[in-house]
Amino acid sequence: MRLIEKSDTDLVQALMDGDVDSFVVLCHRYYPSLVAVARAVLGDGHLAEDAAQEALAKACRNLDSLKDPSRFGAWLAAICRNEARCILRRRPAVESLGQRDVLAETSDEGADVDVVRRALDSMPAASRELLYLRYRNDLSYDAIAELLAISVEAVRGRLWRAKQDVAAHLERERTRERRPL
Repeated sequence: MRLIEKSDTDLVQALMDGDVDSFVVLCHRYYPSLVAVARAVLGDGHLAEDAAQEALAKACRNLDSLKDPSRFGAWLAAICRNEARCILRRRPAVESLGQRDVLAETSDEGADVDVVRRALDSMPAASRELLYLRYRNDLSYDAIAELLAISVEAVRGRLWRAKQDVAAHLERERTRERRPL
């Protein structure tokens, strides 16, 4: 069996036995999801990549603290979430707008993107995390459930509530725009 076809449990066990190539496969497998998890906390793609990379490094250094190799994904996501929170605490309170944000505000499409971004920013990080994993990373409900160590039914329910929250926020924005001054 090729290394890439092995289960997480088999790859983690091989890594614990000294097979460094197994960690490379796990990194490729989880990196996009880790970026989504961190982005939900940080709201910044570049910082999210930093958090994901640091989480992978910490996971490699602390692999002996993983008690159940079959829960590697959930364990790794928790490390990444904690790393993102650490970055958030260290981040300056005031940040300048990036060039991408300025461009988004000057176009009609950018206004729509900005409204959606504000809707996401108003949500709890756990809801943003689910939305990013599902719609930005295109993960299945099963994959999200495994990564977050929750049931598929919980994923469905939480995603439904998160989408309802976004819809409610967008409706409030539309109502505010239609109101005469």
